[in-house]
Amino acid sequence: MTDADPAPGAFRLPPAAAWALVAAQFVFLLLLGFMPWGSLWPRDVATLVIGLVLVALGVGIALAAGGALGRSLTPSPIPKVDGQLVTGGVYALVRHPIYSGLLVLGLGLVAIGASVLHLLAWVALQSILMTKARIEDLMLLGQYPGYRDYAARVGRLVPGIGRVRS
Repeated sequence: MTDADPAPGAFRLPPAAAWALVAAQFVFLLLLGFMPWGSLWPRDVATLVIGLVLVALGVGIALAAGGALGRSLTPSPIPKVDGQLVTGGVYALVRHPIYSGLLVLGLGLVAIGASVLHLLAWVALQSILMTKARIEDLMLLGQYPGYRDYAARVGRLVPGIGRVRS
């Protein structure tokens, strides 16, 4: 872990835009949880078990990642100025494991929901989280001198995928 202030002139997302992304993410998570079920595939016991396992796994990943961040945790993609760069634990596997966990959770809700609307909401959630991750990467590059090397080694949302070219 390292402490750092943003470099002068480093990219910073306006707070209103950051909170709009957070709100959109929660809207799509709520839609995934509360939209009417469909019939794209059978909603049998096996499907429900797979869906619930994915939901539990996603929650576990997100909670582990949030716990690892400690006082640096914020729902906003804007890193805390007094935060620390965490590169160990689940952050040694992916740079944005909370987002990874939310996507796994959402995939479980898609499995349970079995509708086109669930699939579309998950794709929208994925787009929002990818946008947040890319913006967050830009800000972390400006805030932590070691972030470029870390991002070159570690995937964005999936291990090994989305590494930054150094």
